[in-house]
Amino acid sequence: MSENSDIQYEVLSPWAVVDSVPLRGPAPRLDSLDDKTIGLFKNFKRAAGPILEVVQRELQQRYPSARFVWFNSDAANVLETETGNKEKFEEWAKKIDAAVTSVGD
Repeated sequence: MSENSDIQYEVLSPWAVVDSVPLRGPAPRLDSLDDKTIGLFKNFKRAAGPILEVVQRELQQRYPSARFVWFNSDAANVLETETGNKEKFEEWAKKIDAAVTSVGD
């Protein structure tokens, strides 16, 4: 071992840089889905579509006046807002009252 006592270490904080946007809780629940537009968000996995088809069918039976709008995500393991579909996703989100997502696993 070296007898050099001039060795120095840099100490780093284990905390990452944090986002300055404050956290928000979930949106308030809707009283009913009657006359609402429900967004169905399908990810790229094979079973996601068939799962949402069943969800849509069941919700349509319970809430006949509900409308459904689909969004198909083809990007794997990335936020939709970080893809080339960001604007399309944001427009879709503005048009819906509630969303159901399926990952298809």
